Amino acid sequence: MIFQSVRRSALCTMSVLMLASVAHAQNVPLDPESPMAPLPELGVEWPDLNKVESVSPTVEAAPAPVETSDDQRYAVVVMGIDALPPTVTTRFVELSVLKAGEGKTANVAQIDRRARDDADLLNTILRAEGYYDANIETDVVPKDGQLEVTLTVEPGPLYTFGEVQVAGVPKPDLRDAFGVRANDAVNADAVQGGELALREKLAREGFPFAKVAEPDIVVDHDTRIATLNLNVESGGERRIGSIRVLGDRAPFGAKHVGVIARFRPGELYNEAMIDDLRRALIATGLISTVKLEPVEGTTPGTVDIATTLEPAPPRTIAGEVGYGTGEGFRVEASWQHRNLIRPEGAVTLRGVAGTREQSLGALLRMGNFRRRDQVLNASMIASHEVRAAYDATSFEIAANLERQTNIIWQKDWTYSFGFELVASDEKDFVATAGLAQRRTYFIGALPLTLGYDGSDDLLDPHKGFRLSGRLSPEVSLSGKAFGYARAQIDASGYVPVGQKVVIAGRARIGSTVGAAREDIAPSRRFYSGGGGSVRGFGYQEIGPRNALDRPIGGRSLVEFSLEARIRLPVFGGNFGVVPFVDAGNIYTGSIPKFTGMRVGAGVGLRYYSGFGPIRIDVGTPLGRRKGESVVAVQVSLGQAF
Repeated sequence: MIFQSVRRSALCTMSVLMLASVAHAQNVPLDPESPMAPLPELGVEWPDLNKVESVSPTVEAAPAPVETSDDQRYAVVVMGIDALPPTVTTRFVELSVLKAGEGKTANVAQIDRRARDDADLLNTILRAEGYYDANIETDVVPKDGQLEVTLTVEPGPLYTFGEVQVAGVPKPDLRDAFGVRANDAVNADAVQGGELALREKLAREGFPFAKVAEPDIVVDHDTRIATLNLNVESGGERRIGSIRVLGDRAPFGAKHVGVIARFRPGELYNEAMIDDLRRALIATGLISTVKLEPVEGTTPGTVDIATTLEPAPPRTIAGEVGYGTGEGFRVEASWQHRNLIRPEGAVTLRGVAGTREQSLGALLRMGNFRRRDQVLNASMIASHEVRAAYDATSFEIAANLERQTNIIWQKDWTYSFGFELVASDEKDFVATAGLAQRRTYFIGALPLTLGYDGSDDLLDPHKGFRLSGRLSPEVSLSGKAFGYARAQIDASGYVPVGQKVVIAGRARIGSTVGAAREDIAPSRRFYSGGGGSVRGFGYQEIGPRNALDRPIGGRSLVEFSLEARIRLPVFGGNFGVVPFVDAGNIYTGSIPKFTGMRVGAGVGLRYYSGFGPIRIDVGTPLGRRKGESVVAVQVSLGQAF
């Protein structure tokens, strides 16, 4: 319509100019009412300018004039894509410049430019989906006090592959990884995804040097049929040869890299295992960057792994200052060298100065000791602890071997076993008279733990359960020698309720058999109360007490916890609240009675960081007794259980 109007206007102007020239030449005055003279014969079929065309006034003047000088808000309407694949809408919304500015002010020129850009964007998206004949029209009209930008999509017919040829695949089953076949839509995502899947499949099936050429696609617009040809060079099947560590800056050698690797020489090459080794090397904390490259092996049919390791700074100095209800102030400082004893022998010197605790110790941690994810721990610690139940000055030497779990590789099964040698001078109070007594204990123990983790996350589980047990046969010498055994079972479960709530529960049962409570060192008895026990109570507040109202511990315990972990839909969903109820008690006998349960309740706040939730729990005892804390606060990383 616009083109026709401009053309008609130009022809009228040309006619007026010609008539004016003739009239001027003949000195004849122009009569505006007289009909126009015919145009000269030039071999062109000119329009009859004397013919009056009837034009409906509603066609040209339907929309109100659009002000082009003032900025206006606009809304976007896209029509004709509802029946198309959902990826069309998703990608358009993500990339659209119109959508990015929707609801904001812009001038008409800007809006028009955005509409044309989005029309090109939609055309590109549709071509990627196999719609090569799409037509997109744009329209901008005023509506309800703002502009409405409409993009009308006519996708046209869907193009399909008539023939798909994949040449050079070394094994027939590898062809299936490409996925694209005849009669499939000419979809760019499917082709690129198939190409990537084929590369990965080849690398995981023993072909480290395989090359996949760019696919050759020819589209026939007349038949709307495309052909696809893909060429593969396998490079030959290979088995693992040896690991080579390049350079002289690596924190450990090829032998230890082989311990960390999940593959062994002679196994078929698998790129997934190489990626796993890369993550494991970074996880040692000793490597800043790692490069693993398959190279031709020294023997035919093998591939060697060329390894370049850039070391990370091995030393760390750390400090911590804190305060806890019932614990008082606590200051801790440590120095660590993570590779002082190669390979992966981290030595830590640590000191603690606090209101109720002072200690000085040296710790050794040998990571990936003799096998992947196995850790050797050894420690030597001198300490002084002042607790409500006892005052102990101790010297301890301990070591254990453990299979660890971590955030990167959460294990189903974990274990540890080792020994403890303790010399401890402890002061406690006689249970009946409340008189202070000091005794020296020499204790040898062989602790063993076994755990199963069926949860979905180490620090913030949403479903599943966990079960663990600890058994520690011990021999004690304090005037006389005697033996006993301490056992504890912990269980927890997690049930999601909708998308934002998790109901979590925990139970703990402990027992000591083989010795009377009075003979067992106070530091080896069971106690309850505190952040990892029954929240709302102070540390060691729950359980039997002596005549001076001091806790004396027991030979058995029972604890239960129930909480609702509610994720809040504010601040990006990074915060949550956790109402909780805990209960528990300590008993003098070796078999818990499940009576006289003390209950604490409260609410916690969670901040869900990138490495796990940070928790703050505030609780209070229900049925509070004289001398017990009114409010107890605990702060830590990770959920309570």
